[in-house]
Amino acid sequence: MTEWHRVAGCIDVAEDTPLGLTVEGVPVALFTTNGKYFALHDLCTHGAARLSEGFVEGGCVECPLHQGLFDLETGAPRAAPVVEAVKTYQVRIVDGHIEICLQTDE
Repeated sequence: MTEWHRVAGCIDVAEDTPLGLTVEGVPVALFTTNGKYFALHDLCTHGAARLSEGFVEGGCVECPLHQGLFDLETGAPRAAPVVEAVKTYQVRIVDGHIEICLQTDE
């Protein structure tokens, strides 16, 4: 059974400004850009940096440590030095609140 967690109000996540939080002990970075919401695991796969402290531009988040880029929708690496994707989480909006599912298909 899919378990959804209410993590923030839509108004709590500013356009192109990451929000870091912990859900069930898991570090999560929330993003909104162009009216869509995304949730990524909040640790860079290249180094121990929090993506919620990165910069958002062009549908990607830039790691604050080594400037590698991750696609917000897929978690795929978009610029060196990152080569491994970051985990993404399903997001849905219910009554003006953001809910995420920590379960993945992996």
